[in-house]
This record gives sequence, C-alpha cells and structure tokens, in this order.
Amino acid sequence: MASLYSSDSLDRLQAQINELIDELPNLKFRKWIERSLSTLVRLTGEDIERLDWKILSAALLDMEAAFQAFHPHRHTRKITIFGSARIQPETPEYQIAEAFGRAVVEQGFMVMTGAGGGIMEAGNKGATKANSFGLNIQLPFEQEANPYIDPANLVEFKYFFTRKLFFLKESDAIALFPGGFGTQDEAFECVTLGQTGRFGPCPVVLIDCPGGDYWKDWDAYIRKHLLHRGLISPHDCSIYTITDNVEVACEVVRNFYRVYHSSRYVGDRFVIRLKTELSDEAIAQLNEEFSDILVRGIIEKSHGLPEETGDETFELPRLIFFFNRRDAGRMYQLIERINTLGDSDSVESAHPERK
Repeated sequence: MASLYSSDSLDRLQAQINELIDELPNLKFRKWIERSLSTLVRLTGEDIERLDWKILSAALLDMEAAFQAFHPHRHTRKITIFGSARIQPETPEYQIAEAFGRAVVEQGFMVMTGAGGGIMEAGNKGATKANSFGLNIQLPFEQEANPYIDPANLVEFKYFFTRKLFFLKESDAIALFPGGFGTQDEAFECVTLGQTGRFGPCPVVLIDCPGGDYWKDWDAYIRKHLLHRGLISPHDCSIYTITDNVEVACEVVRNFYRVYHSSRYVGDRFVIRLKTELSDEAIAQLNEEFSDILVRGIIEKSHGLPEETGDETFELPRLIFFFNRRDAGRMYQLIERINTLGDSDSVESAHPERK
C-alpha cells in the first residue's frame, strides 16, 4: 500500500503530534497515546477505502464506550456468563444460571452477560442490577436488553469482535451454560485462547443443570476426536472444569484466586503475582513438579521487577520463570498447585474478588 505523503511530510506530522501530546493534561501513558495517534496519522497517508475508515471509527467508539463503563469497577473481578437466549425461566438451566449469578455476587464478584434473554437474563437476574453488566450487540433484528441491567452498565456494540474483546478483557472467570451455535463458539474461543496463551489464565467452568449431560457429551467429543487423535495436549483439558453443582462452580472460581492474583510477561520472563508469599519449601516442590514447562532456569521468588514500577500490583510477591509458552494446561495445573501451597489464613485469600 503506497503512502500518499513523503517521508518529510510524515516527519512534520509526527512532530506536530508530539507538540499536541505535550499539551495533553495526562501524560502518564504518553508512549501509548503517541503510538495510537501516530498510527492514525500514518493511515491518513495510505490509500485505504471509506469502509476501512468507517470500521476503524466505529470500533474506536465501541471501545470508548466500554472503557468508560468498566473503569469505575476495574478493581472488582467479574465473571462472564454465556448460554442460550432461548432458555425459558421455568427450565432447570435458567434456574441454575440464576442461582450461580446470585452466589458469585454474594462472594463479591460482578456478573457480565450478552444482555439478552434466557441464560443471560437468568445470570443478571441472580446478580441484580447493582452487580450486572450487559454487553449488547446491535443486530438487524433488535436484541432488547433484559431488565436486570443498570443502563450505566449496559454497553451497546456495533461489532461482535469488539464485544468479544471486552468479554475476555474484563473477565476474571468464564461460566458457560447450555446453548446453541453462539455458546459453542464462545466455549471453543475461550478454550482456544486459553490454550494459546492469548487469554487468562482464568477459570473456565462449564455448568449444567443437576444430572444434565450437555457438557459431559461435549467433553466426550473433545476427548474422542481431539485428545485421542493427538490434536490437543493431554493437559489441555485442565483449562476447563465441568460440573452440575453451583457450589462446586463457585468453589472453582474462588480457589483459583485463593493465592494466585494475576500474571503477565515482562520481556521473556513469565511473572505470577501472588496474594501471599510462598515458602522456600513450596518453591522447591513447584520446581520438582513443573520443571517440564521451563525453557531454562528455575521458578524463583521475586519482588516487583524494575519494568513494573508504577504498576498497582508492584508490592505483591511474585514468582518468575521462563515459561515455554506451549503447555497452557500445565500452567493451569501450576496455578492450582500454588493455591494449595499458600497460606490459607491470609486475609487477601479470603477476598478473591478483589483485583
């Protein structure tokens, strides 16, 4: 794609951007502001179509609305509930989704859904308006938002891809109930992104009504056609948990954040932030059990790294190591092990909903 501007013209535009940024009131994220504006300026010099600009501007508007809606609640963990919009209130699936929404809110979490009816409505109803988010999608046949979402927490999206982005960006846990093509798409996308390290680590719970076999049959298909043929790793099934019990589902989410807080890459090192420091004996045990996922070196304790200065989690204890970026299922097993080795009396461990 050829540029419509000379390099000198683009240099002048870049200089003008730098002057503009210097006048902005908040320069905390200057690098990212400059990068975003520079990208837009470069695009003005490219021969792209009107439709391209429409997509870009609409996507930015989608993201702006979502950023504003979620920012006041950024320190509270949220659980996304996926499932069929066709499920009726008298069904056991609706009732268990409502019970799950109520239970996780009692633990301090908030609930997100696609804002529609069925399972989505049940989840928001259980959570109540005060603790619900709705991420609605604009469709040719208008999808009405269910009545259990505060308008301040209802975001209307033009595009599915921006909507999906925020479902995963804002989710600290995923709960999937029975559903159709859309629910299957969401289930496979969550597992795929978890497997490839593009989402999470994050608990993914597949919840059925008591005695139901929807997710058991789904899991049987995964194991027969994917696992047995070597198309996925034996550990990939550790990414998700199947249950027909609300208490078990809630326990899976709560235990995931018992000691584990969050994680990120700093350069080529994987950093796991913890709510409480592990003992030297626990670290030795982790190294003995999980050396297979290391590219080199060992799992070590650490304080906040220099590159993380200014991060809100900077004071949390850490584990750092060189992860092979391949064995996502084993990473989930590592987190589970960390949560069993930590101090169960920690005050922070009693509040998994706090970011």
